[in-house]
Amino acid sequence: QVQLVESGGGLVQAGGSLRLSCAASGSIFSISYMGWYRQAPGKQRELVAGGTRGGSTKYADSVKGRFTISGDNAQNTVYLEMNSLKPEDTAVYYCNMVITNNARRQLIVWGQGTQVTVSS
Repeated sequence: QVQLVESGGGLVQAGGSLRLSCAASGSIFSISYMGWYRQAPGKQRELVAGGTRGGSTKYADSVKGRFTISGDNAQNTVYLEMNSLKPEDTAVYYCNMVITNNARRQLIVWGQGTQVTVSS
């Protein structure tokens, strides 16, 4: 069993910053991908930022230059540093990982989601 636990969401004024964290626990052999997605009311879930163990990263155009994804493989944790936040960044943010468990099965795991609200 593998689970992701997120933290760090909240309410912030436009222009402010937040840092999201997501820690994986359980039967983990390795993690090949860590990413953050978000879903605003009435919209589809979209990629915010993602990165592979090999070091390649991808950002949504709307967050480039403002958000930074980073990972701590030793702690099985992924972070999302969000700066210069805008009201349109308001959404539920979900972390996602591709994890190989100790039985060598590859799992796609989602966190429970954390609300980020940016006021104007």
